[in-house]
This record gives sequence, structure tokens and C-alpha cells, in this order.
Amino acid sequence: MVIYHLISLTLAVMIDRMIGDPPSWPHPVRWIGWLISWLDRRLNKGFFKKAKGALLLVVIVVTVFSMTCLVVWGAYQFHAIAGIAVESVMMATTIAQNDLKKAAMNVYQPLKQGDIVTARQRVSMIVGRDTESMNESGITRATVETIAENISDGITAPLFWALIGGAPLAMVYRAVNTCDSMVGYENVQYSAFGWASARLDDVLNWLPSRITGFCMLATTSSPHMTKQQVFHDLKIEAKKHPSPNSGWGEAAVALLLGVQLGGTNYYQGVKSERAVMGRPWENLQKDHIKAALTVMARSVRLFLILLWIGGGCYAITGTWL
Repeated sequence: MVIYHLISLTLAVMIDRMIGDPPSWPHPVRWIGWLISWLDRRLNKGFFKKAKGALLLVVIVVTVFSMTCLVVWGAYQFHAIAGIAVESVMMATTIAQNDLKKAAMNVYQPLKQGDIVTARQRVSMIVGRDTESMNESGITRATVETIAENISDGITAPLFWALIGGAPLAMVYRAVNTCDSMVGYENVQYSAFGWASARLDDVLNWLPSRITGFCMLATTSSPHMTKQQVFHDLKIEAKKHPSPNSGWGEAAVALLLGVQLGGTNYYQGVKSERAVMGRPWENLQKDHIKAALTVMARSVRLFLILLWIGGGCYAITGTWL
């Protein structure tokens, strides 16, 4: 089955690159989001919010896992090719390399044309921070940070779990990640209710995020630092991020591009200070968006190669090493 998973996830990457997620097509994540919202409205009130939030997570995970298993099992019962085809399509819905690139380029293009107003509007669609008064540097930082954080979240982590457990685990990862994005906030409404979703998302992304960070460093060279310096600084810089996982991608991109990420953001007018990562060898400018996309493409290719190596070893020897 591991070989089937490898073939399926490779085809999934190809499908995502060719068509992405057309807005008019049905998408499992939208259905998952609807179910999360429905449960949120009914459970996120009164006492025992942490337990109720855990119940939401269990319901989502069990529902997604069981339904995906049923569909995949039925397809493989018909024929192996049918199973691979179904798994490929389902896995493709869990990764977002195409959409991430499109979103970033939608910000880059008006910046290239000097249209700062349009660039602000478009970056507001991919970040939660206030964008009304951003200059080119601020818009670029927001876009580069989005790319860096989502290389693992939106591409390599679902591929990692797709290798381990096929489409069912890839879909479970995406479901947990969606739970975290919808209820995993550190505020009065969700700090208790979203606790379980946020913690499980951290667990599932712990290993993929670190492998991804090292894939970035292995495939791209910094014009300002040696490979040894960059590898040494990655662990130090990654720990500055409030997330135990997002910092690995963001720190890697900052070090490779020779820029600083993090710093001051505003959310609904409220100032938020975050530690900066990287070194200010260069001032942030629009071309760093394309450079970050190049880092993404290269690191995903290496990650896919590593999955094939690991999966091949398991198929031959029965172990992952």
C-alpha cells in the first residue's frame, strides 16, 4: 500500500500544480468548515468549553477519517487503478501549492506596477492583520511570511501524512488544520474551546515542519551566509516564533533571503509585537515574494524525493530507515 500512496501523492502534486482548487468545484475542506461552524455554534457556550472543544475535534476527525476510508476502500475494491485515482484526487484537495503561488503573485503583480492600493487589498485576503496603511515593505513581509508558514501547513505536512496513511490521514490532517484555523485562537471566545484543536495541529505538524525547514536550506543558498551558518542559525531563529512549528519555515526563508521577518503588526487597530527572525542584510522589497516562491518550489521537490526514499525503504525492508 505504501507504493500506492507514493504514486497517489505524486499524482496529487501534479493535479494541484495543473488545476489547483477551482472555486466552482466542490471541495471537502468547505464541507469540513461547515461542520466545524455548525458544531462551534452549538458547543462553544456555557461551562466545560475545553471538553466541548475536544468533542468537536473528535467528531470532526472520526467523521472525516471514516468517510474517507469508506470511499477509498470502495475504490480499491473495484480496482487498484481506481483506488489510486480516487486517492490522488482526494490528496490533491489537501495541498495548496498552486493556490499559495497564485495568491502571492496576485500581490506581487500590482506591486510591480506601482499600484500599492490594489496590493494592500489583495494582501488583506491572505492575512488577518491590518493592511490599510502598509507600504511595499510591509506588504512584502506579510506575503513572504504567508508563503513561509504555509509551505509546511499547506503542502508538505499533508504529503507526509499521505505517505503514512494515504488519503484518510491526509484528510484528517487537513481537517485538524482547519479546526485550528477556525477555533484555535488565543482569545476569550476560543482559548479554551480551541485548545485541543491547536495542540493536535502542533503535534501533527511537528516533524513535517522541521523536515521542510531543512529541505529549504538544502535546496537554496544564501548570498550572505554559508550553509553551515544558516543551518546553525535556523534552530535559534525558529524558536523566536510563537508557534512551535511555523517558525521553522519562516526562519528558513528569512535566513535564505537575507531579510528580517516578524516585528510589529496591527490587528483591528491593536498593536502586536513579535520577535524578528533573520538578519537585515537586505530591505524587504517586492522581488523577495518571487524569491520565497522559488524556495517553496525547490523545497517541495526535495521533500517529495525524501518521501520516495523513505517509502521505498519501507516497502523493501519494512522500516522507514
